Amino acid sequence: MSTYANWNGKIVLDDEIKISPNNRSFRYGDGCFETIKVINGRTLLADLHFQRLFTSLAILRFTFPASLTANSLHAQILELVAANSEQKLSRIRLVVYRGGGGLYENEGNAVNYIIQSFRGDPTTNTLNQKGLILGFYEDSKKSPDLFSSIKSNNYLGYSMGAMWAKEKGYDDCIICNAFDRVADATIANIFIVQNGVIKTPLTTEGCINGVMRAYLLASMSKEGVPYLEQQLTPKDVLDASEVFLTNANYGIRWVQKVGNTNYSNSISSILYNNFIHPLFNPDCL
Repeated sequence: MSTYANWNGKIVLDDEIKISPNNRSFRYGDGCFETIKVINGRTLLADLHFQRLFTSLAILRFTFPASLTANSLHAQILELVAANSEQKLSRIRLVVYRGGGGLYENEGNAVNYIIQSFRGDPTTNTLNQKGLILGFYEDSKKSPDLFSSIKSNNYLGYSMGAMWAKEKGYDDCIICNAFDRVADATIANIFIVQNGVIKTPLTTEGCINGVMRAYLLASMSKEGVPYLEQQLTPKDVLDASEVFLTNANYGIRWVQKVGNTNYSNSISSILYNNFIHPLFNPDCL
């Protein structure tokens, strides 16, 4: 972690941030977060990130002053990466949380937030050479509801899935919903390729409404690349010719194996070269 963070609009040293044990995010996971990538002083997909953030805040019944806007948060992110000398490549975590109080009594719905910046890994700017190995995680099922598409601070199912994957030697795991259909992975949305058609679960299936997912779908639609948002079963994944994951930090990562099924990466490579590489490396065009 870097030296400085932003706490409710002010640049402070990390160890100056104090969270009460009565904090509702600590107690109940009451809040949400965004993970944003910065390259050469550019905040990638900022419009999509802030649109999702403010939609999530409205769903979670937060209130915020008129001064707290996408533009003000954007400026604060750039100020923070400059303070930490991380303009070239960094990963931002913006977490919003409610104040203290019990489950039925709280200190109000005002927005509190912390912005952290982490020095970026250059390998996240390229397509992975070695495909990922995934497994199906059975101990947690996502419930498709009003909150399932939000990047909630209540991350227990994903956290346990990540621990399970590490114990099993997997790079990530696939999380299913309460109907045993595919939702997403622990830190990414999932796509498959069947008969040349790219498919991904609907957000109503319980997956996070991923920013990179939205960007990729919009890019494919613009270029006439066939895709479908639909229900997917574990069998669909195992019968696919390709599987890949998307998130804001890596863009696309292709999957080599799920269970006993091996996959190629021809279409995911094309998608990466056409849509992700120009996003991460606009000066190379």
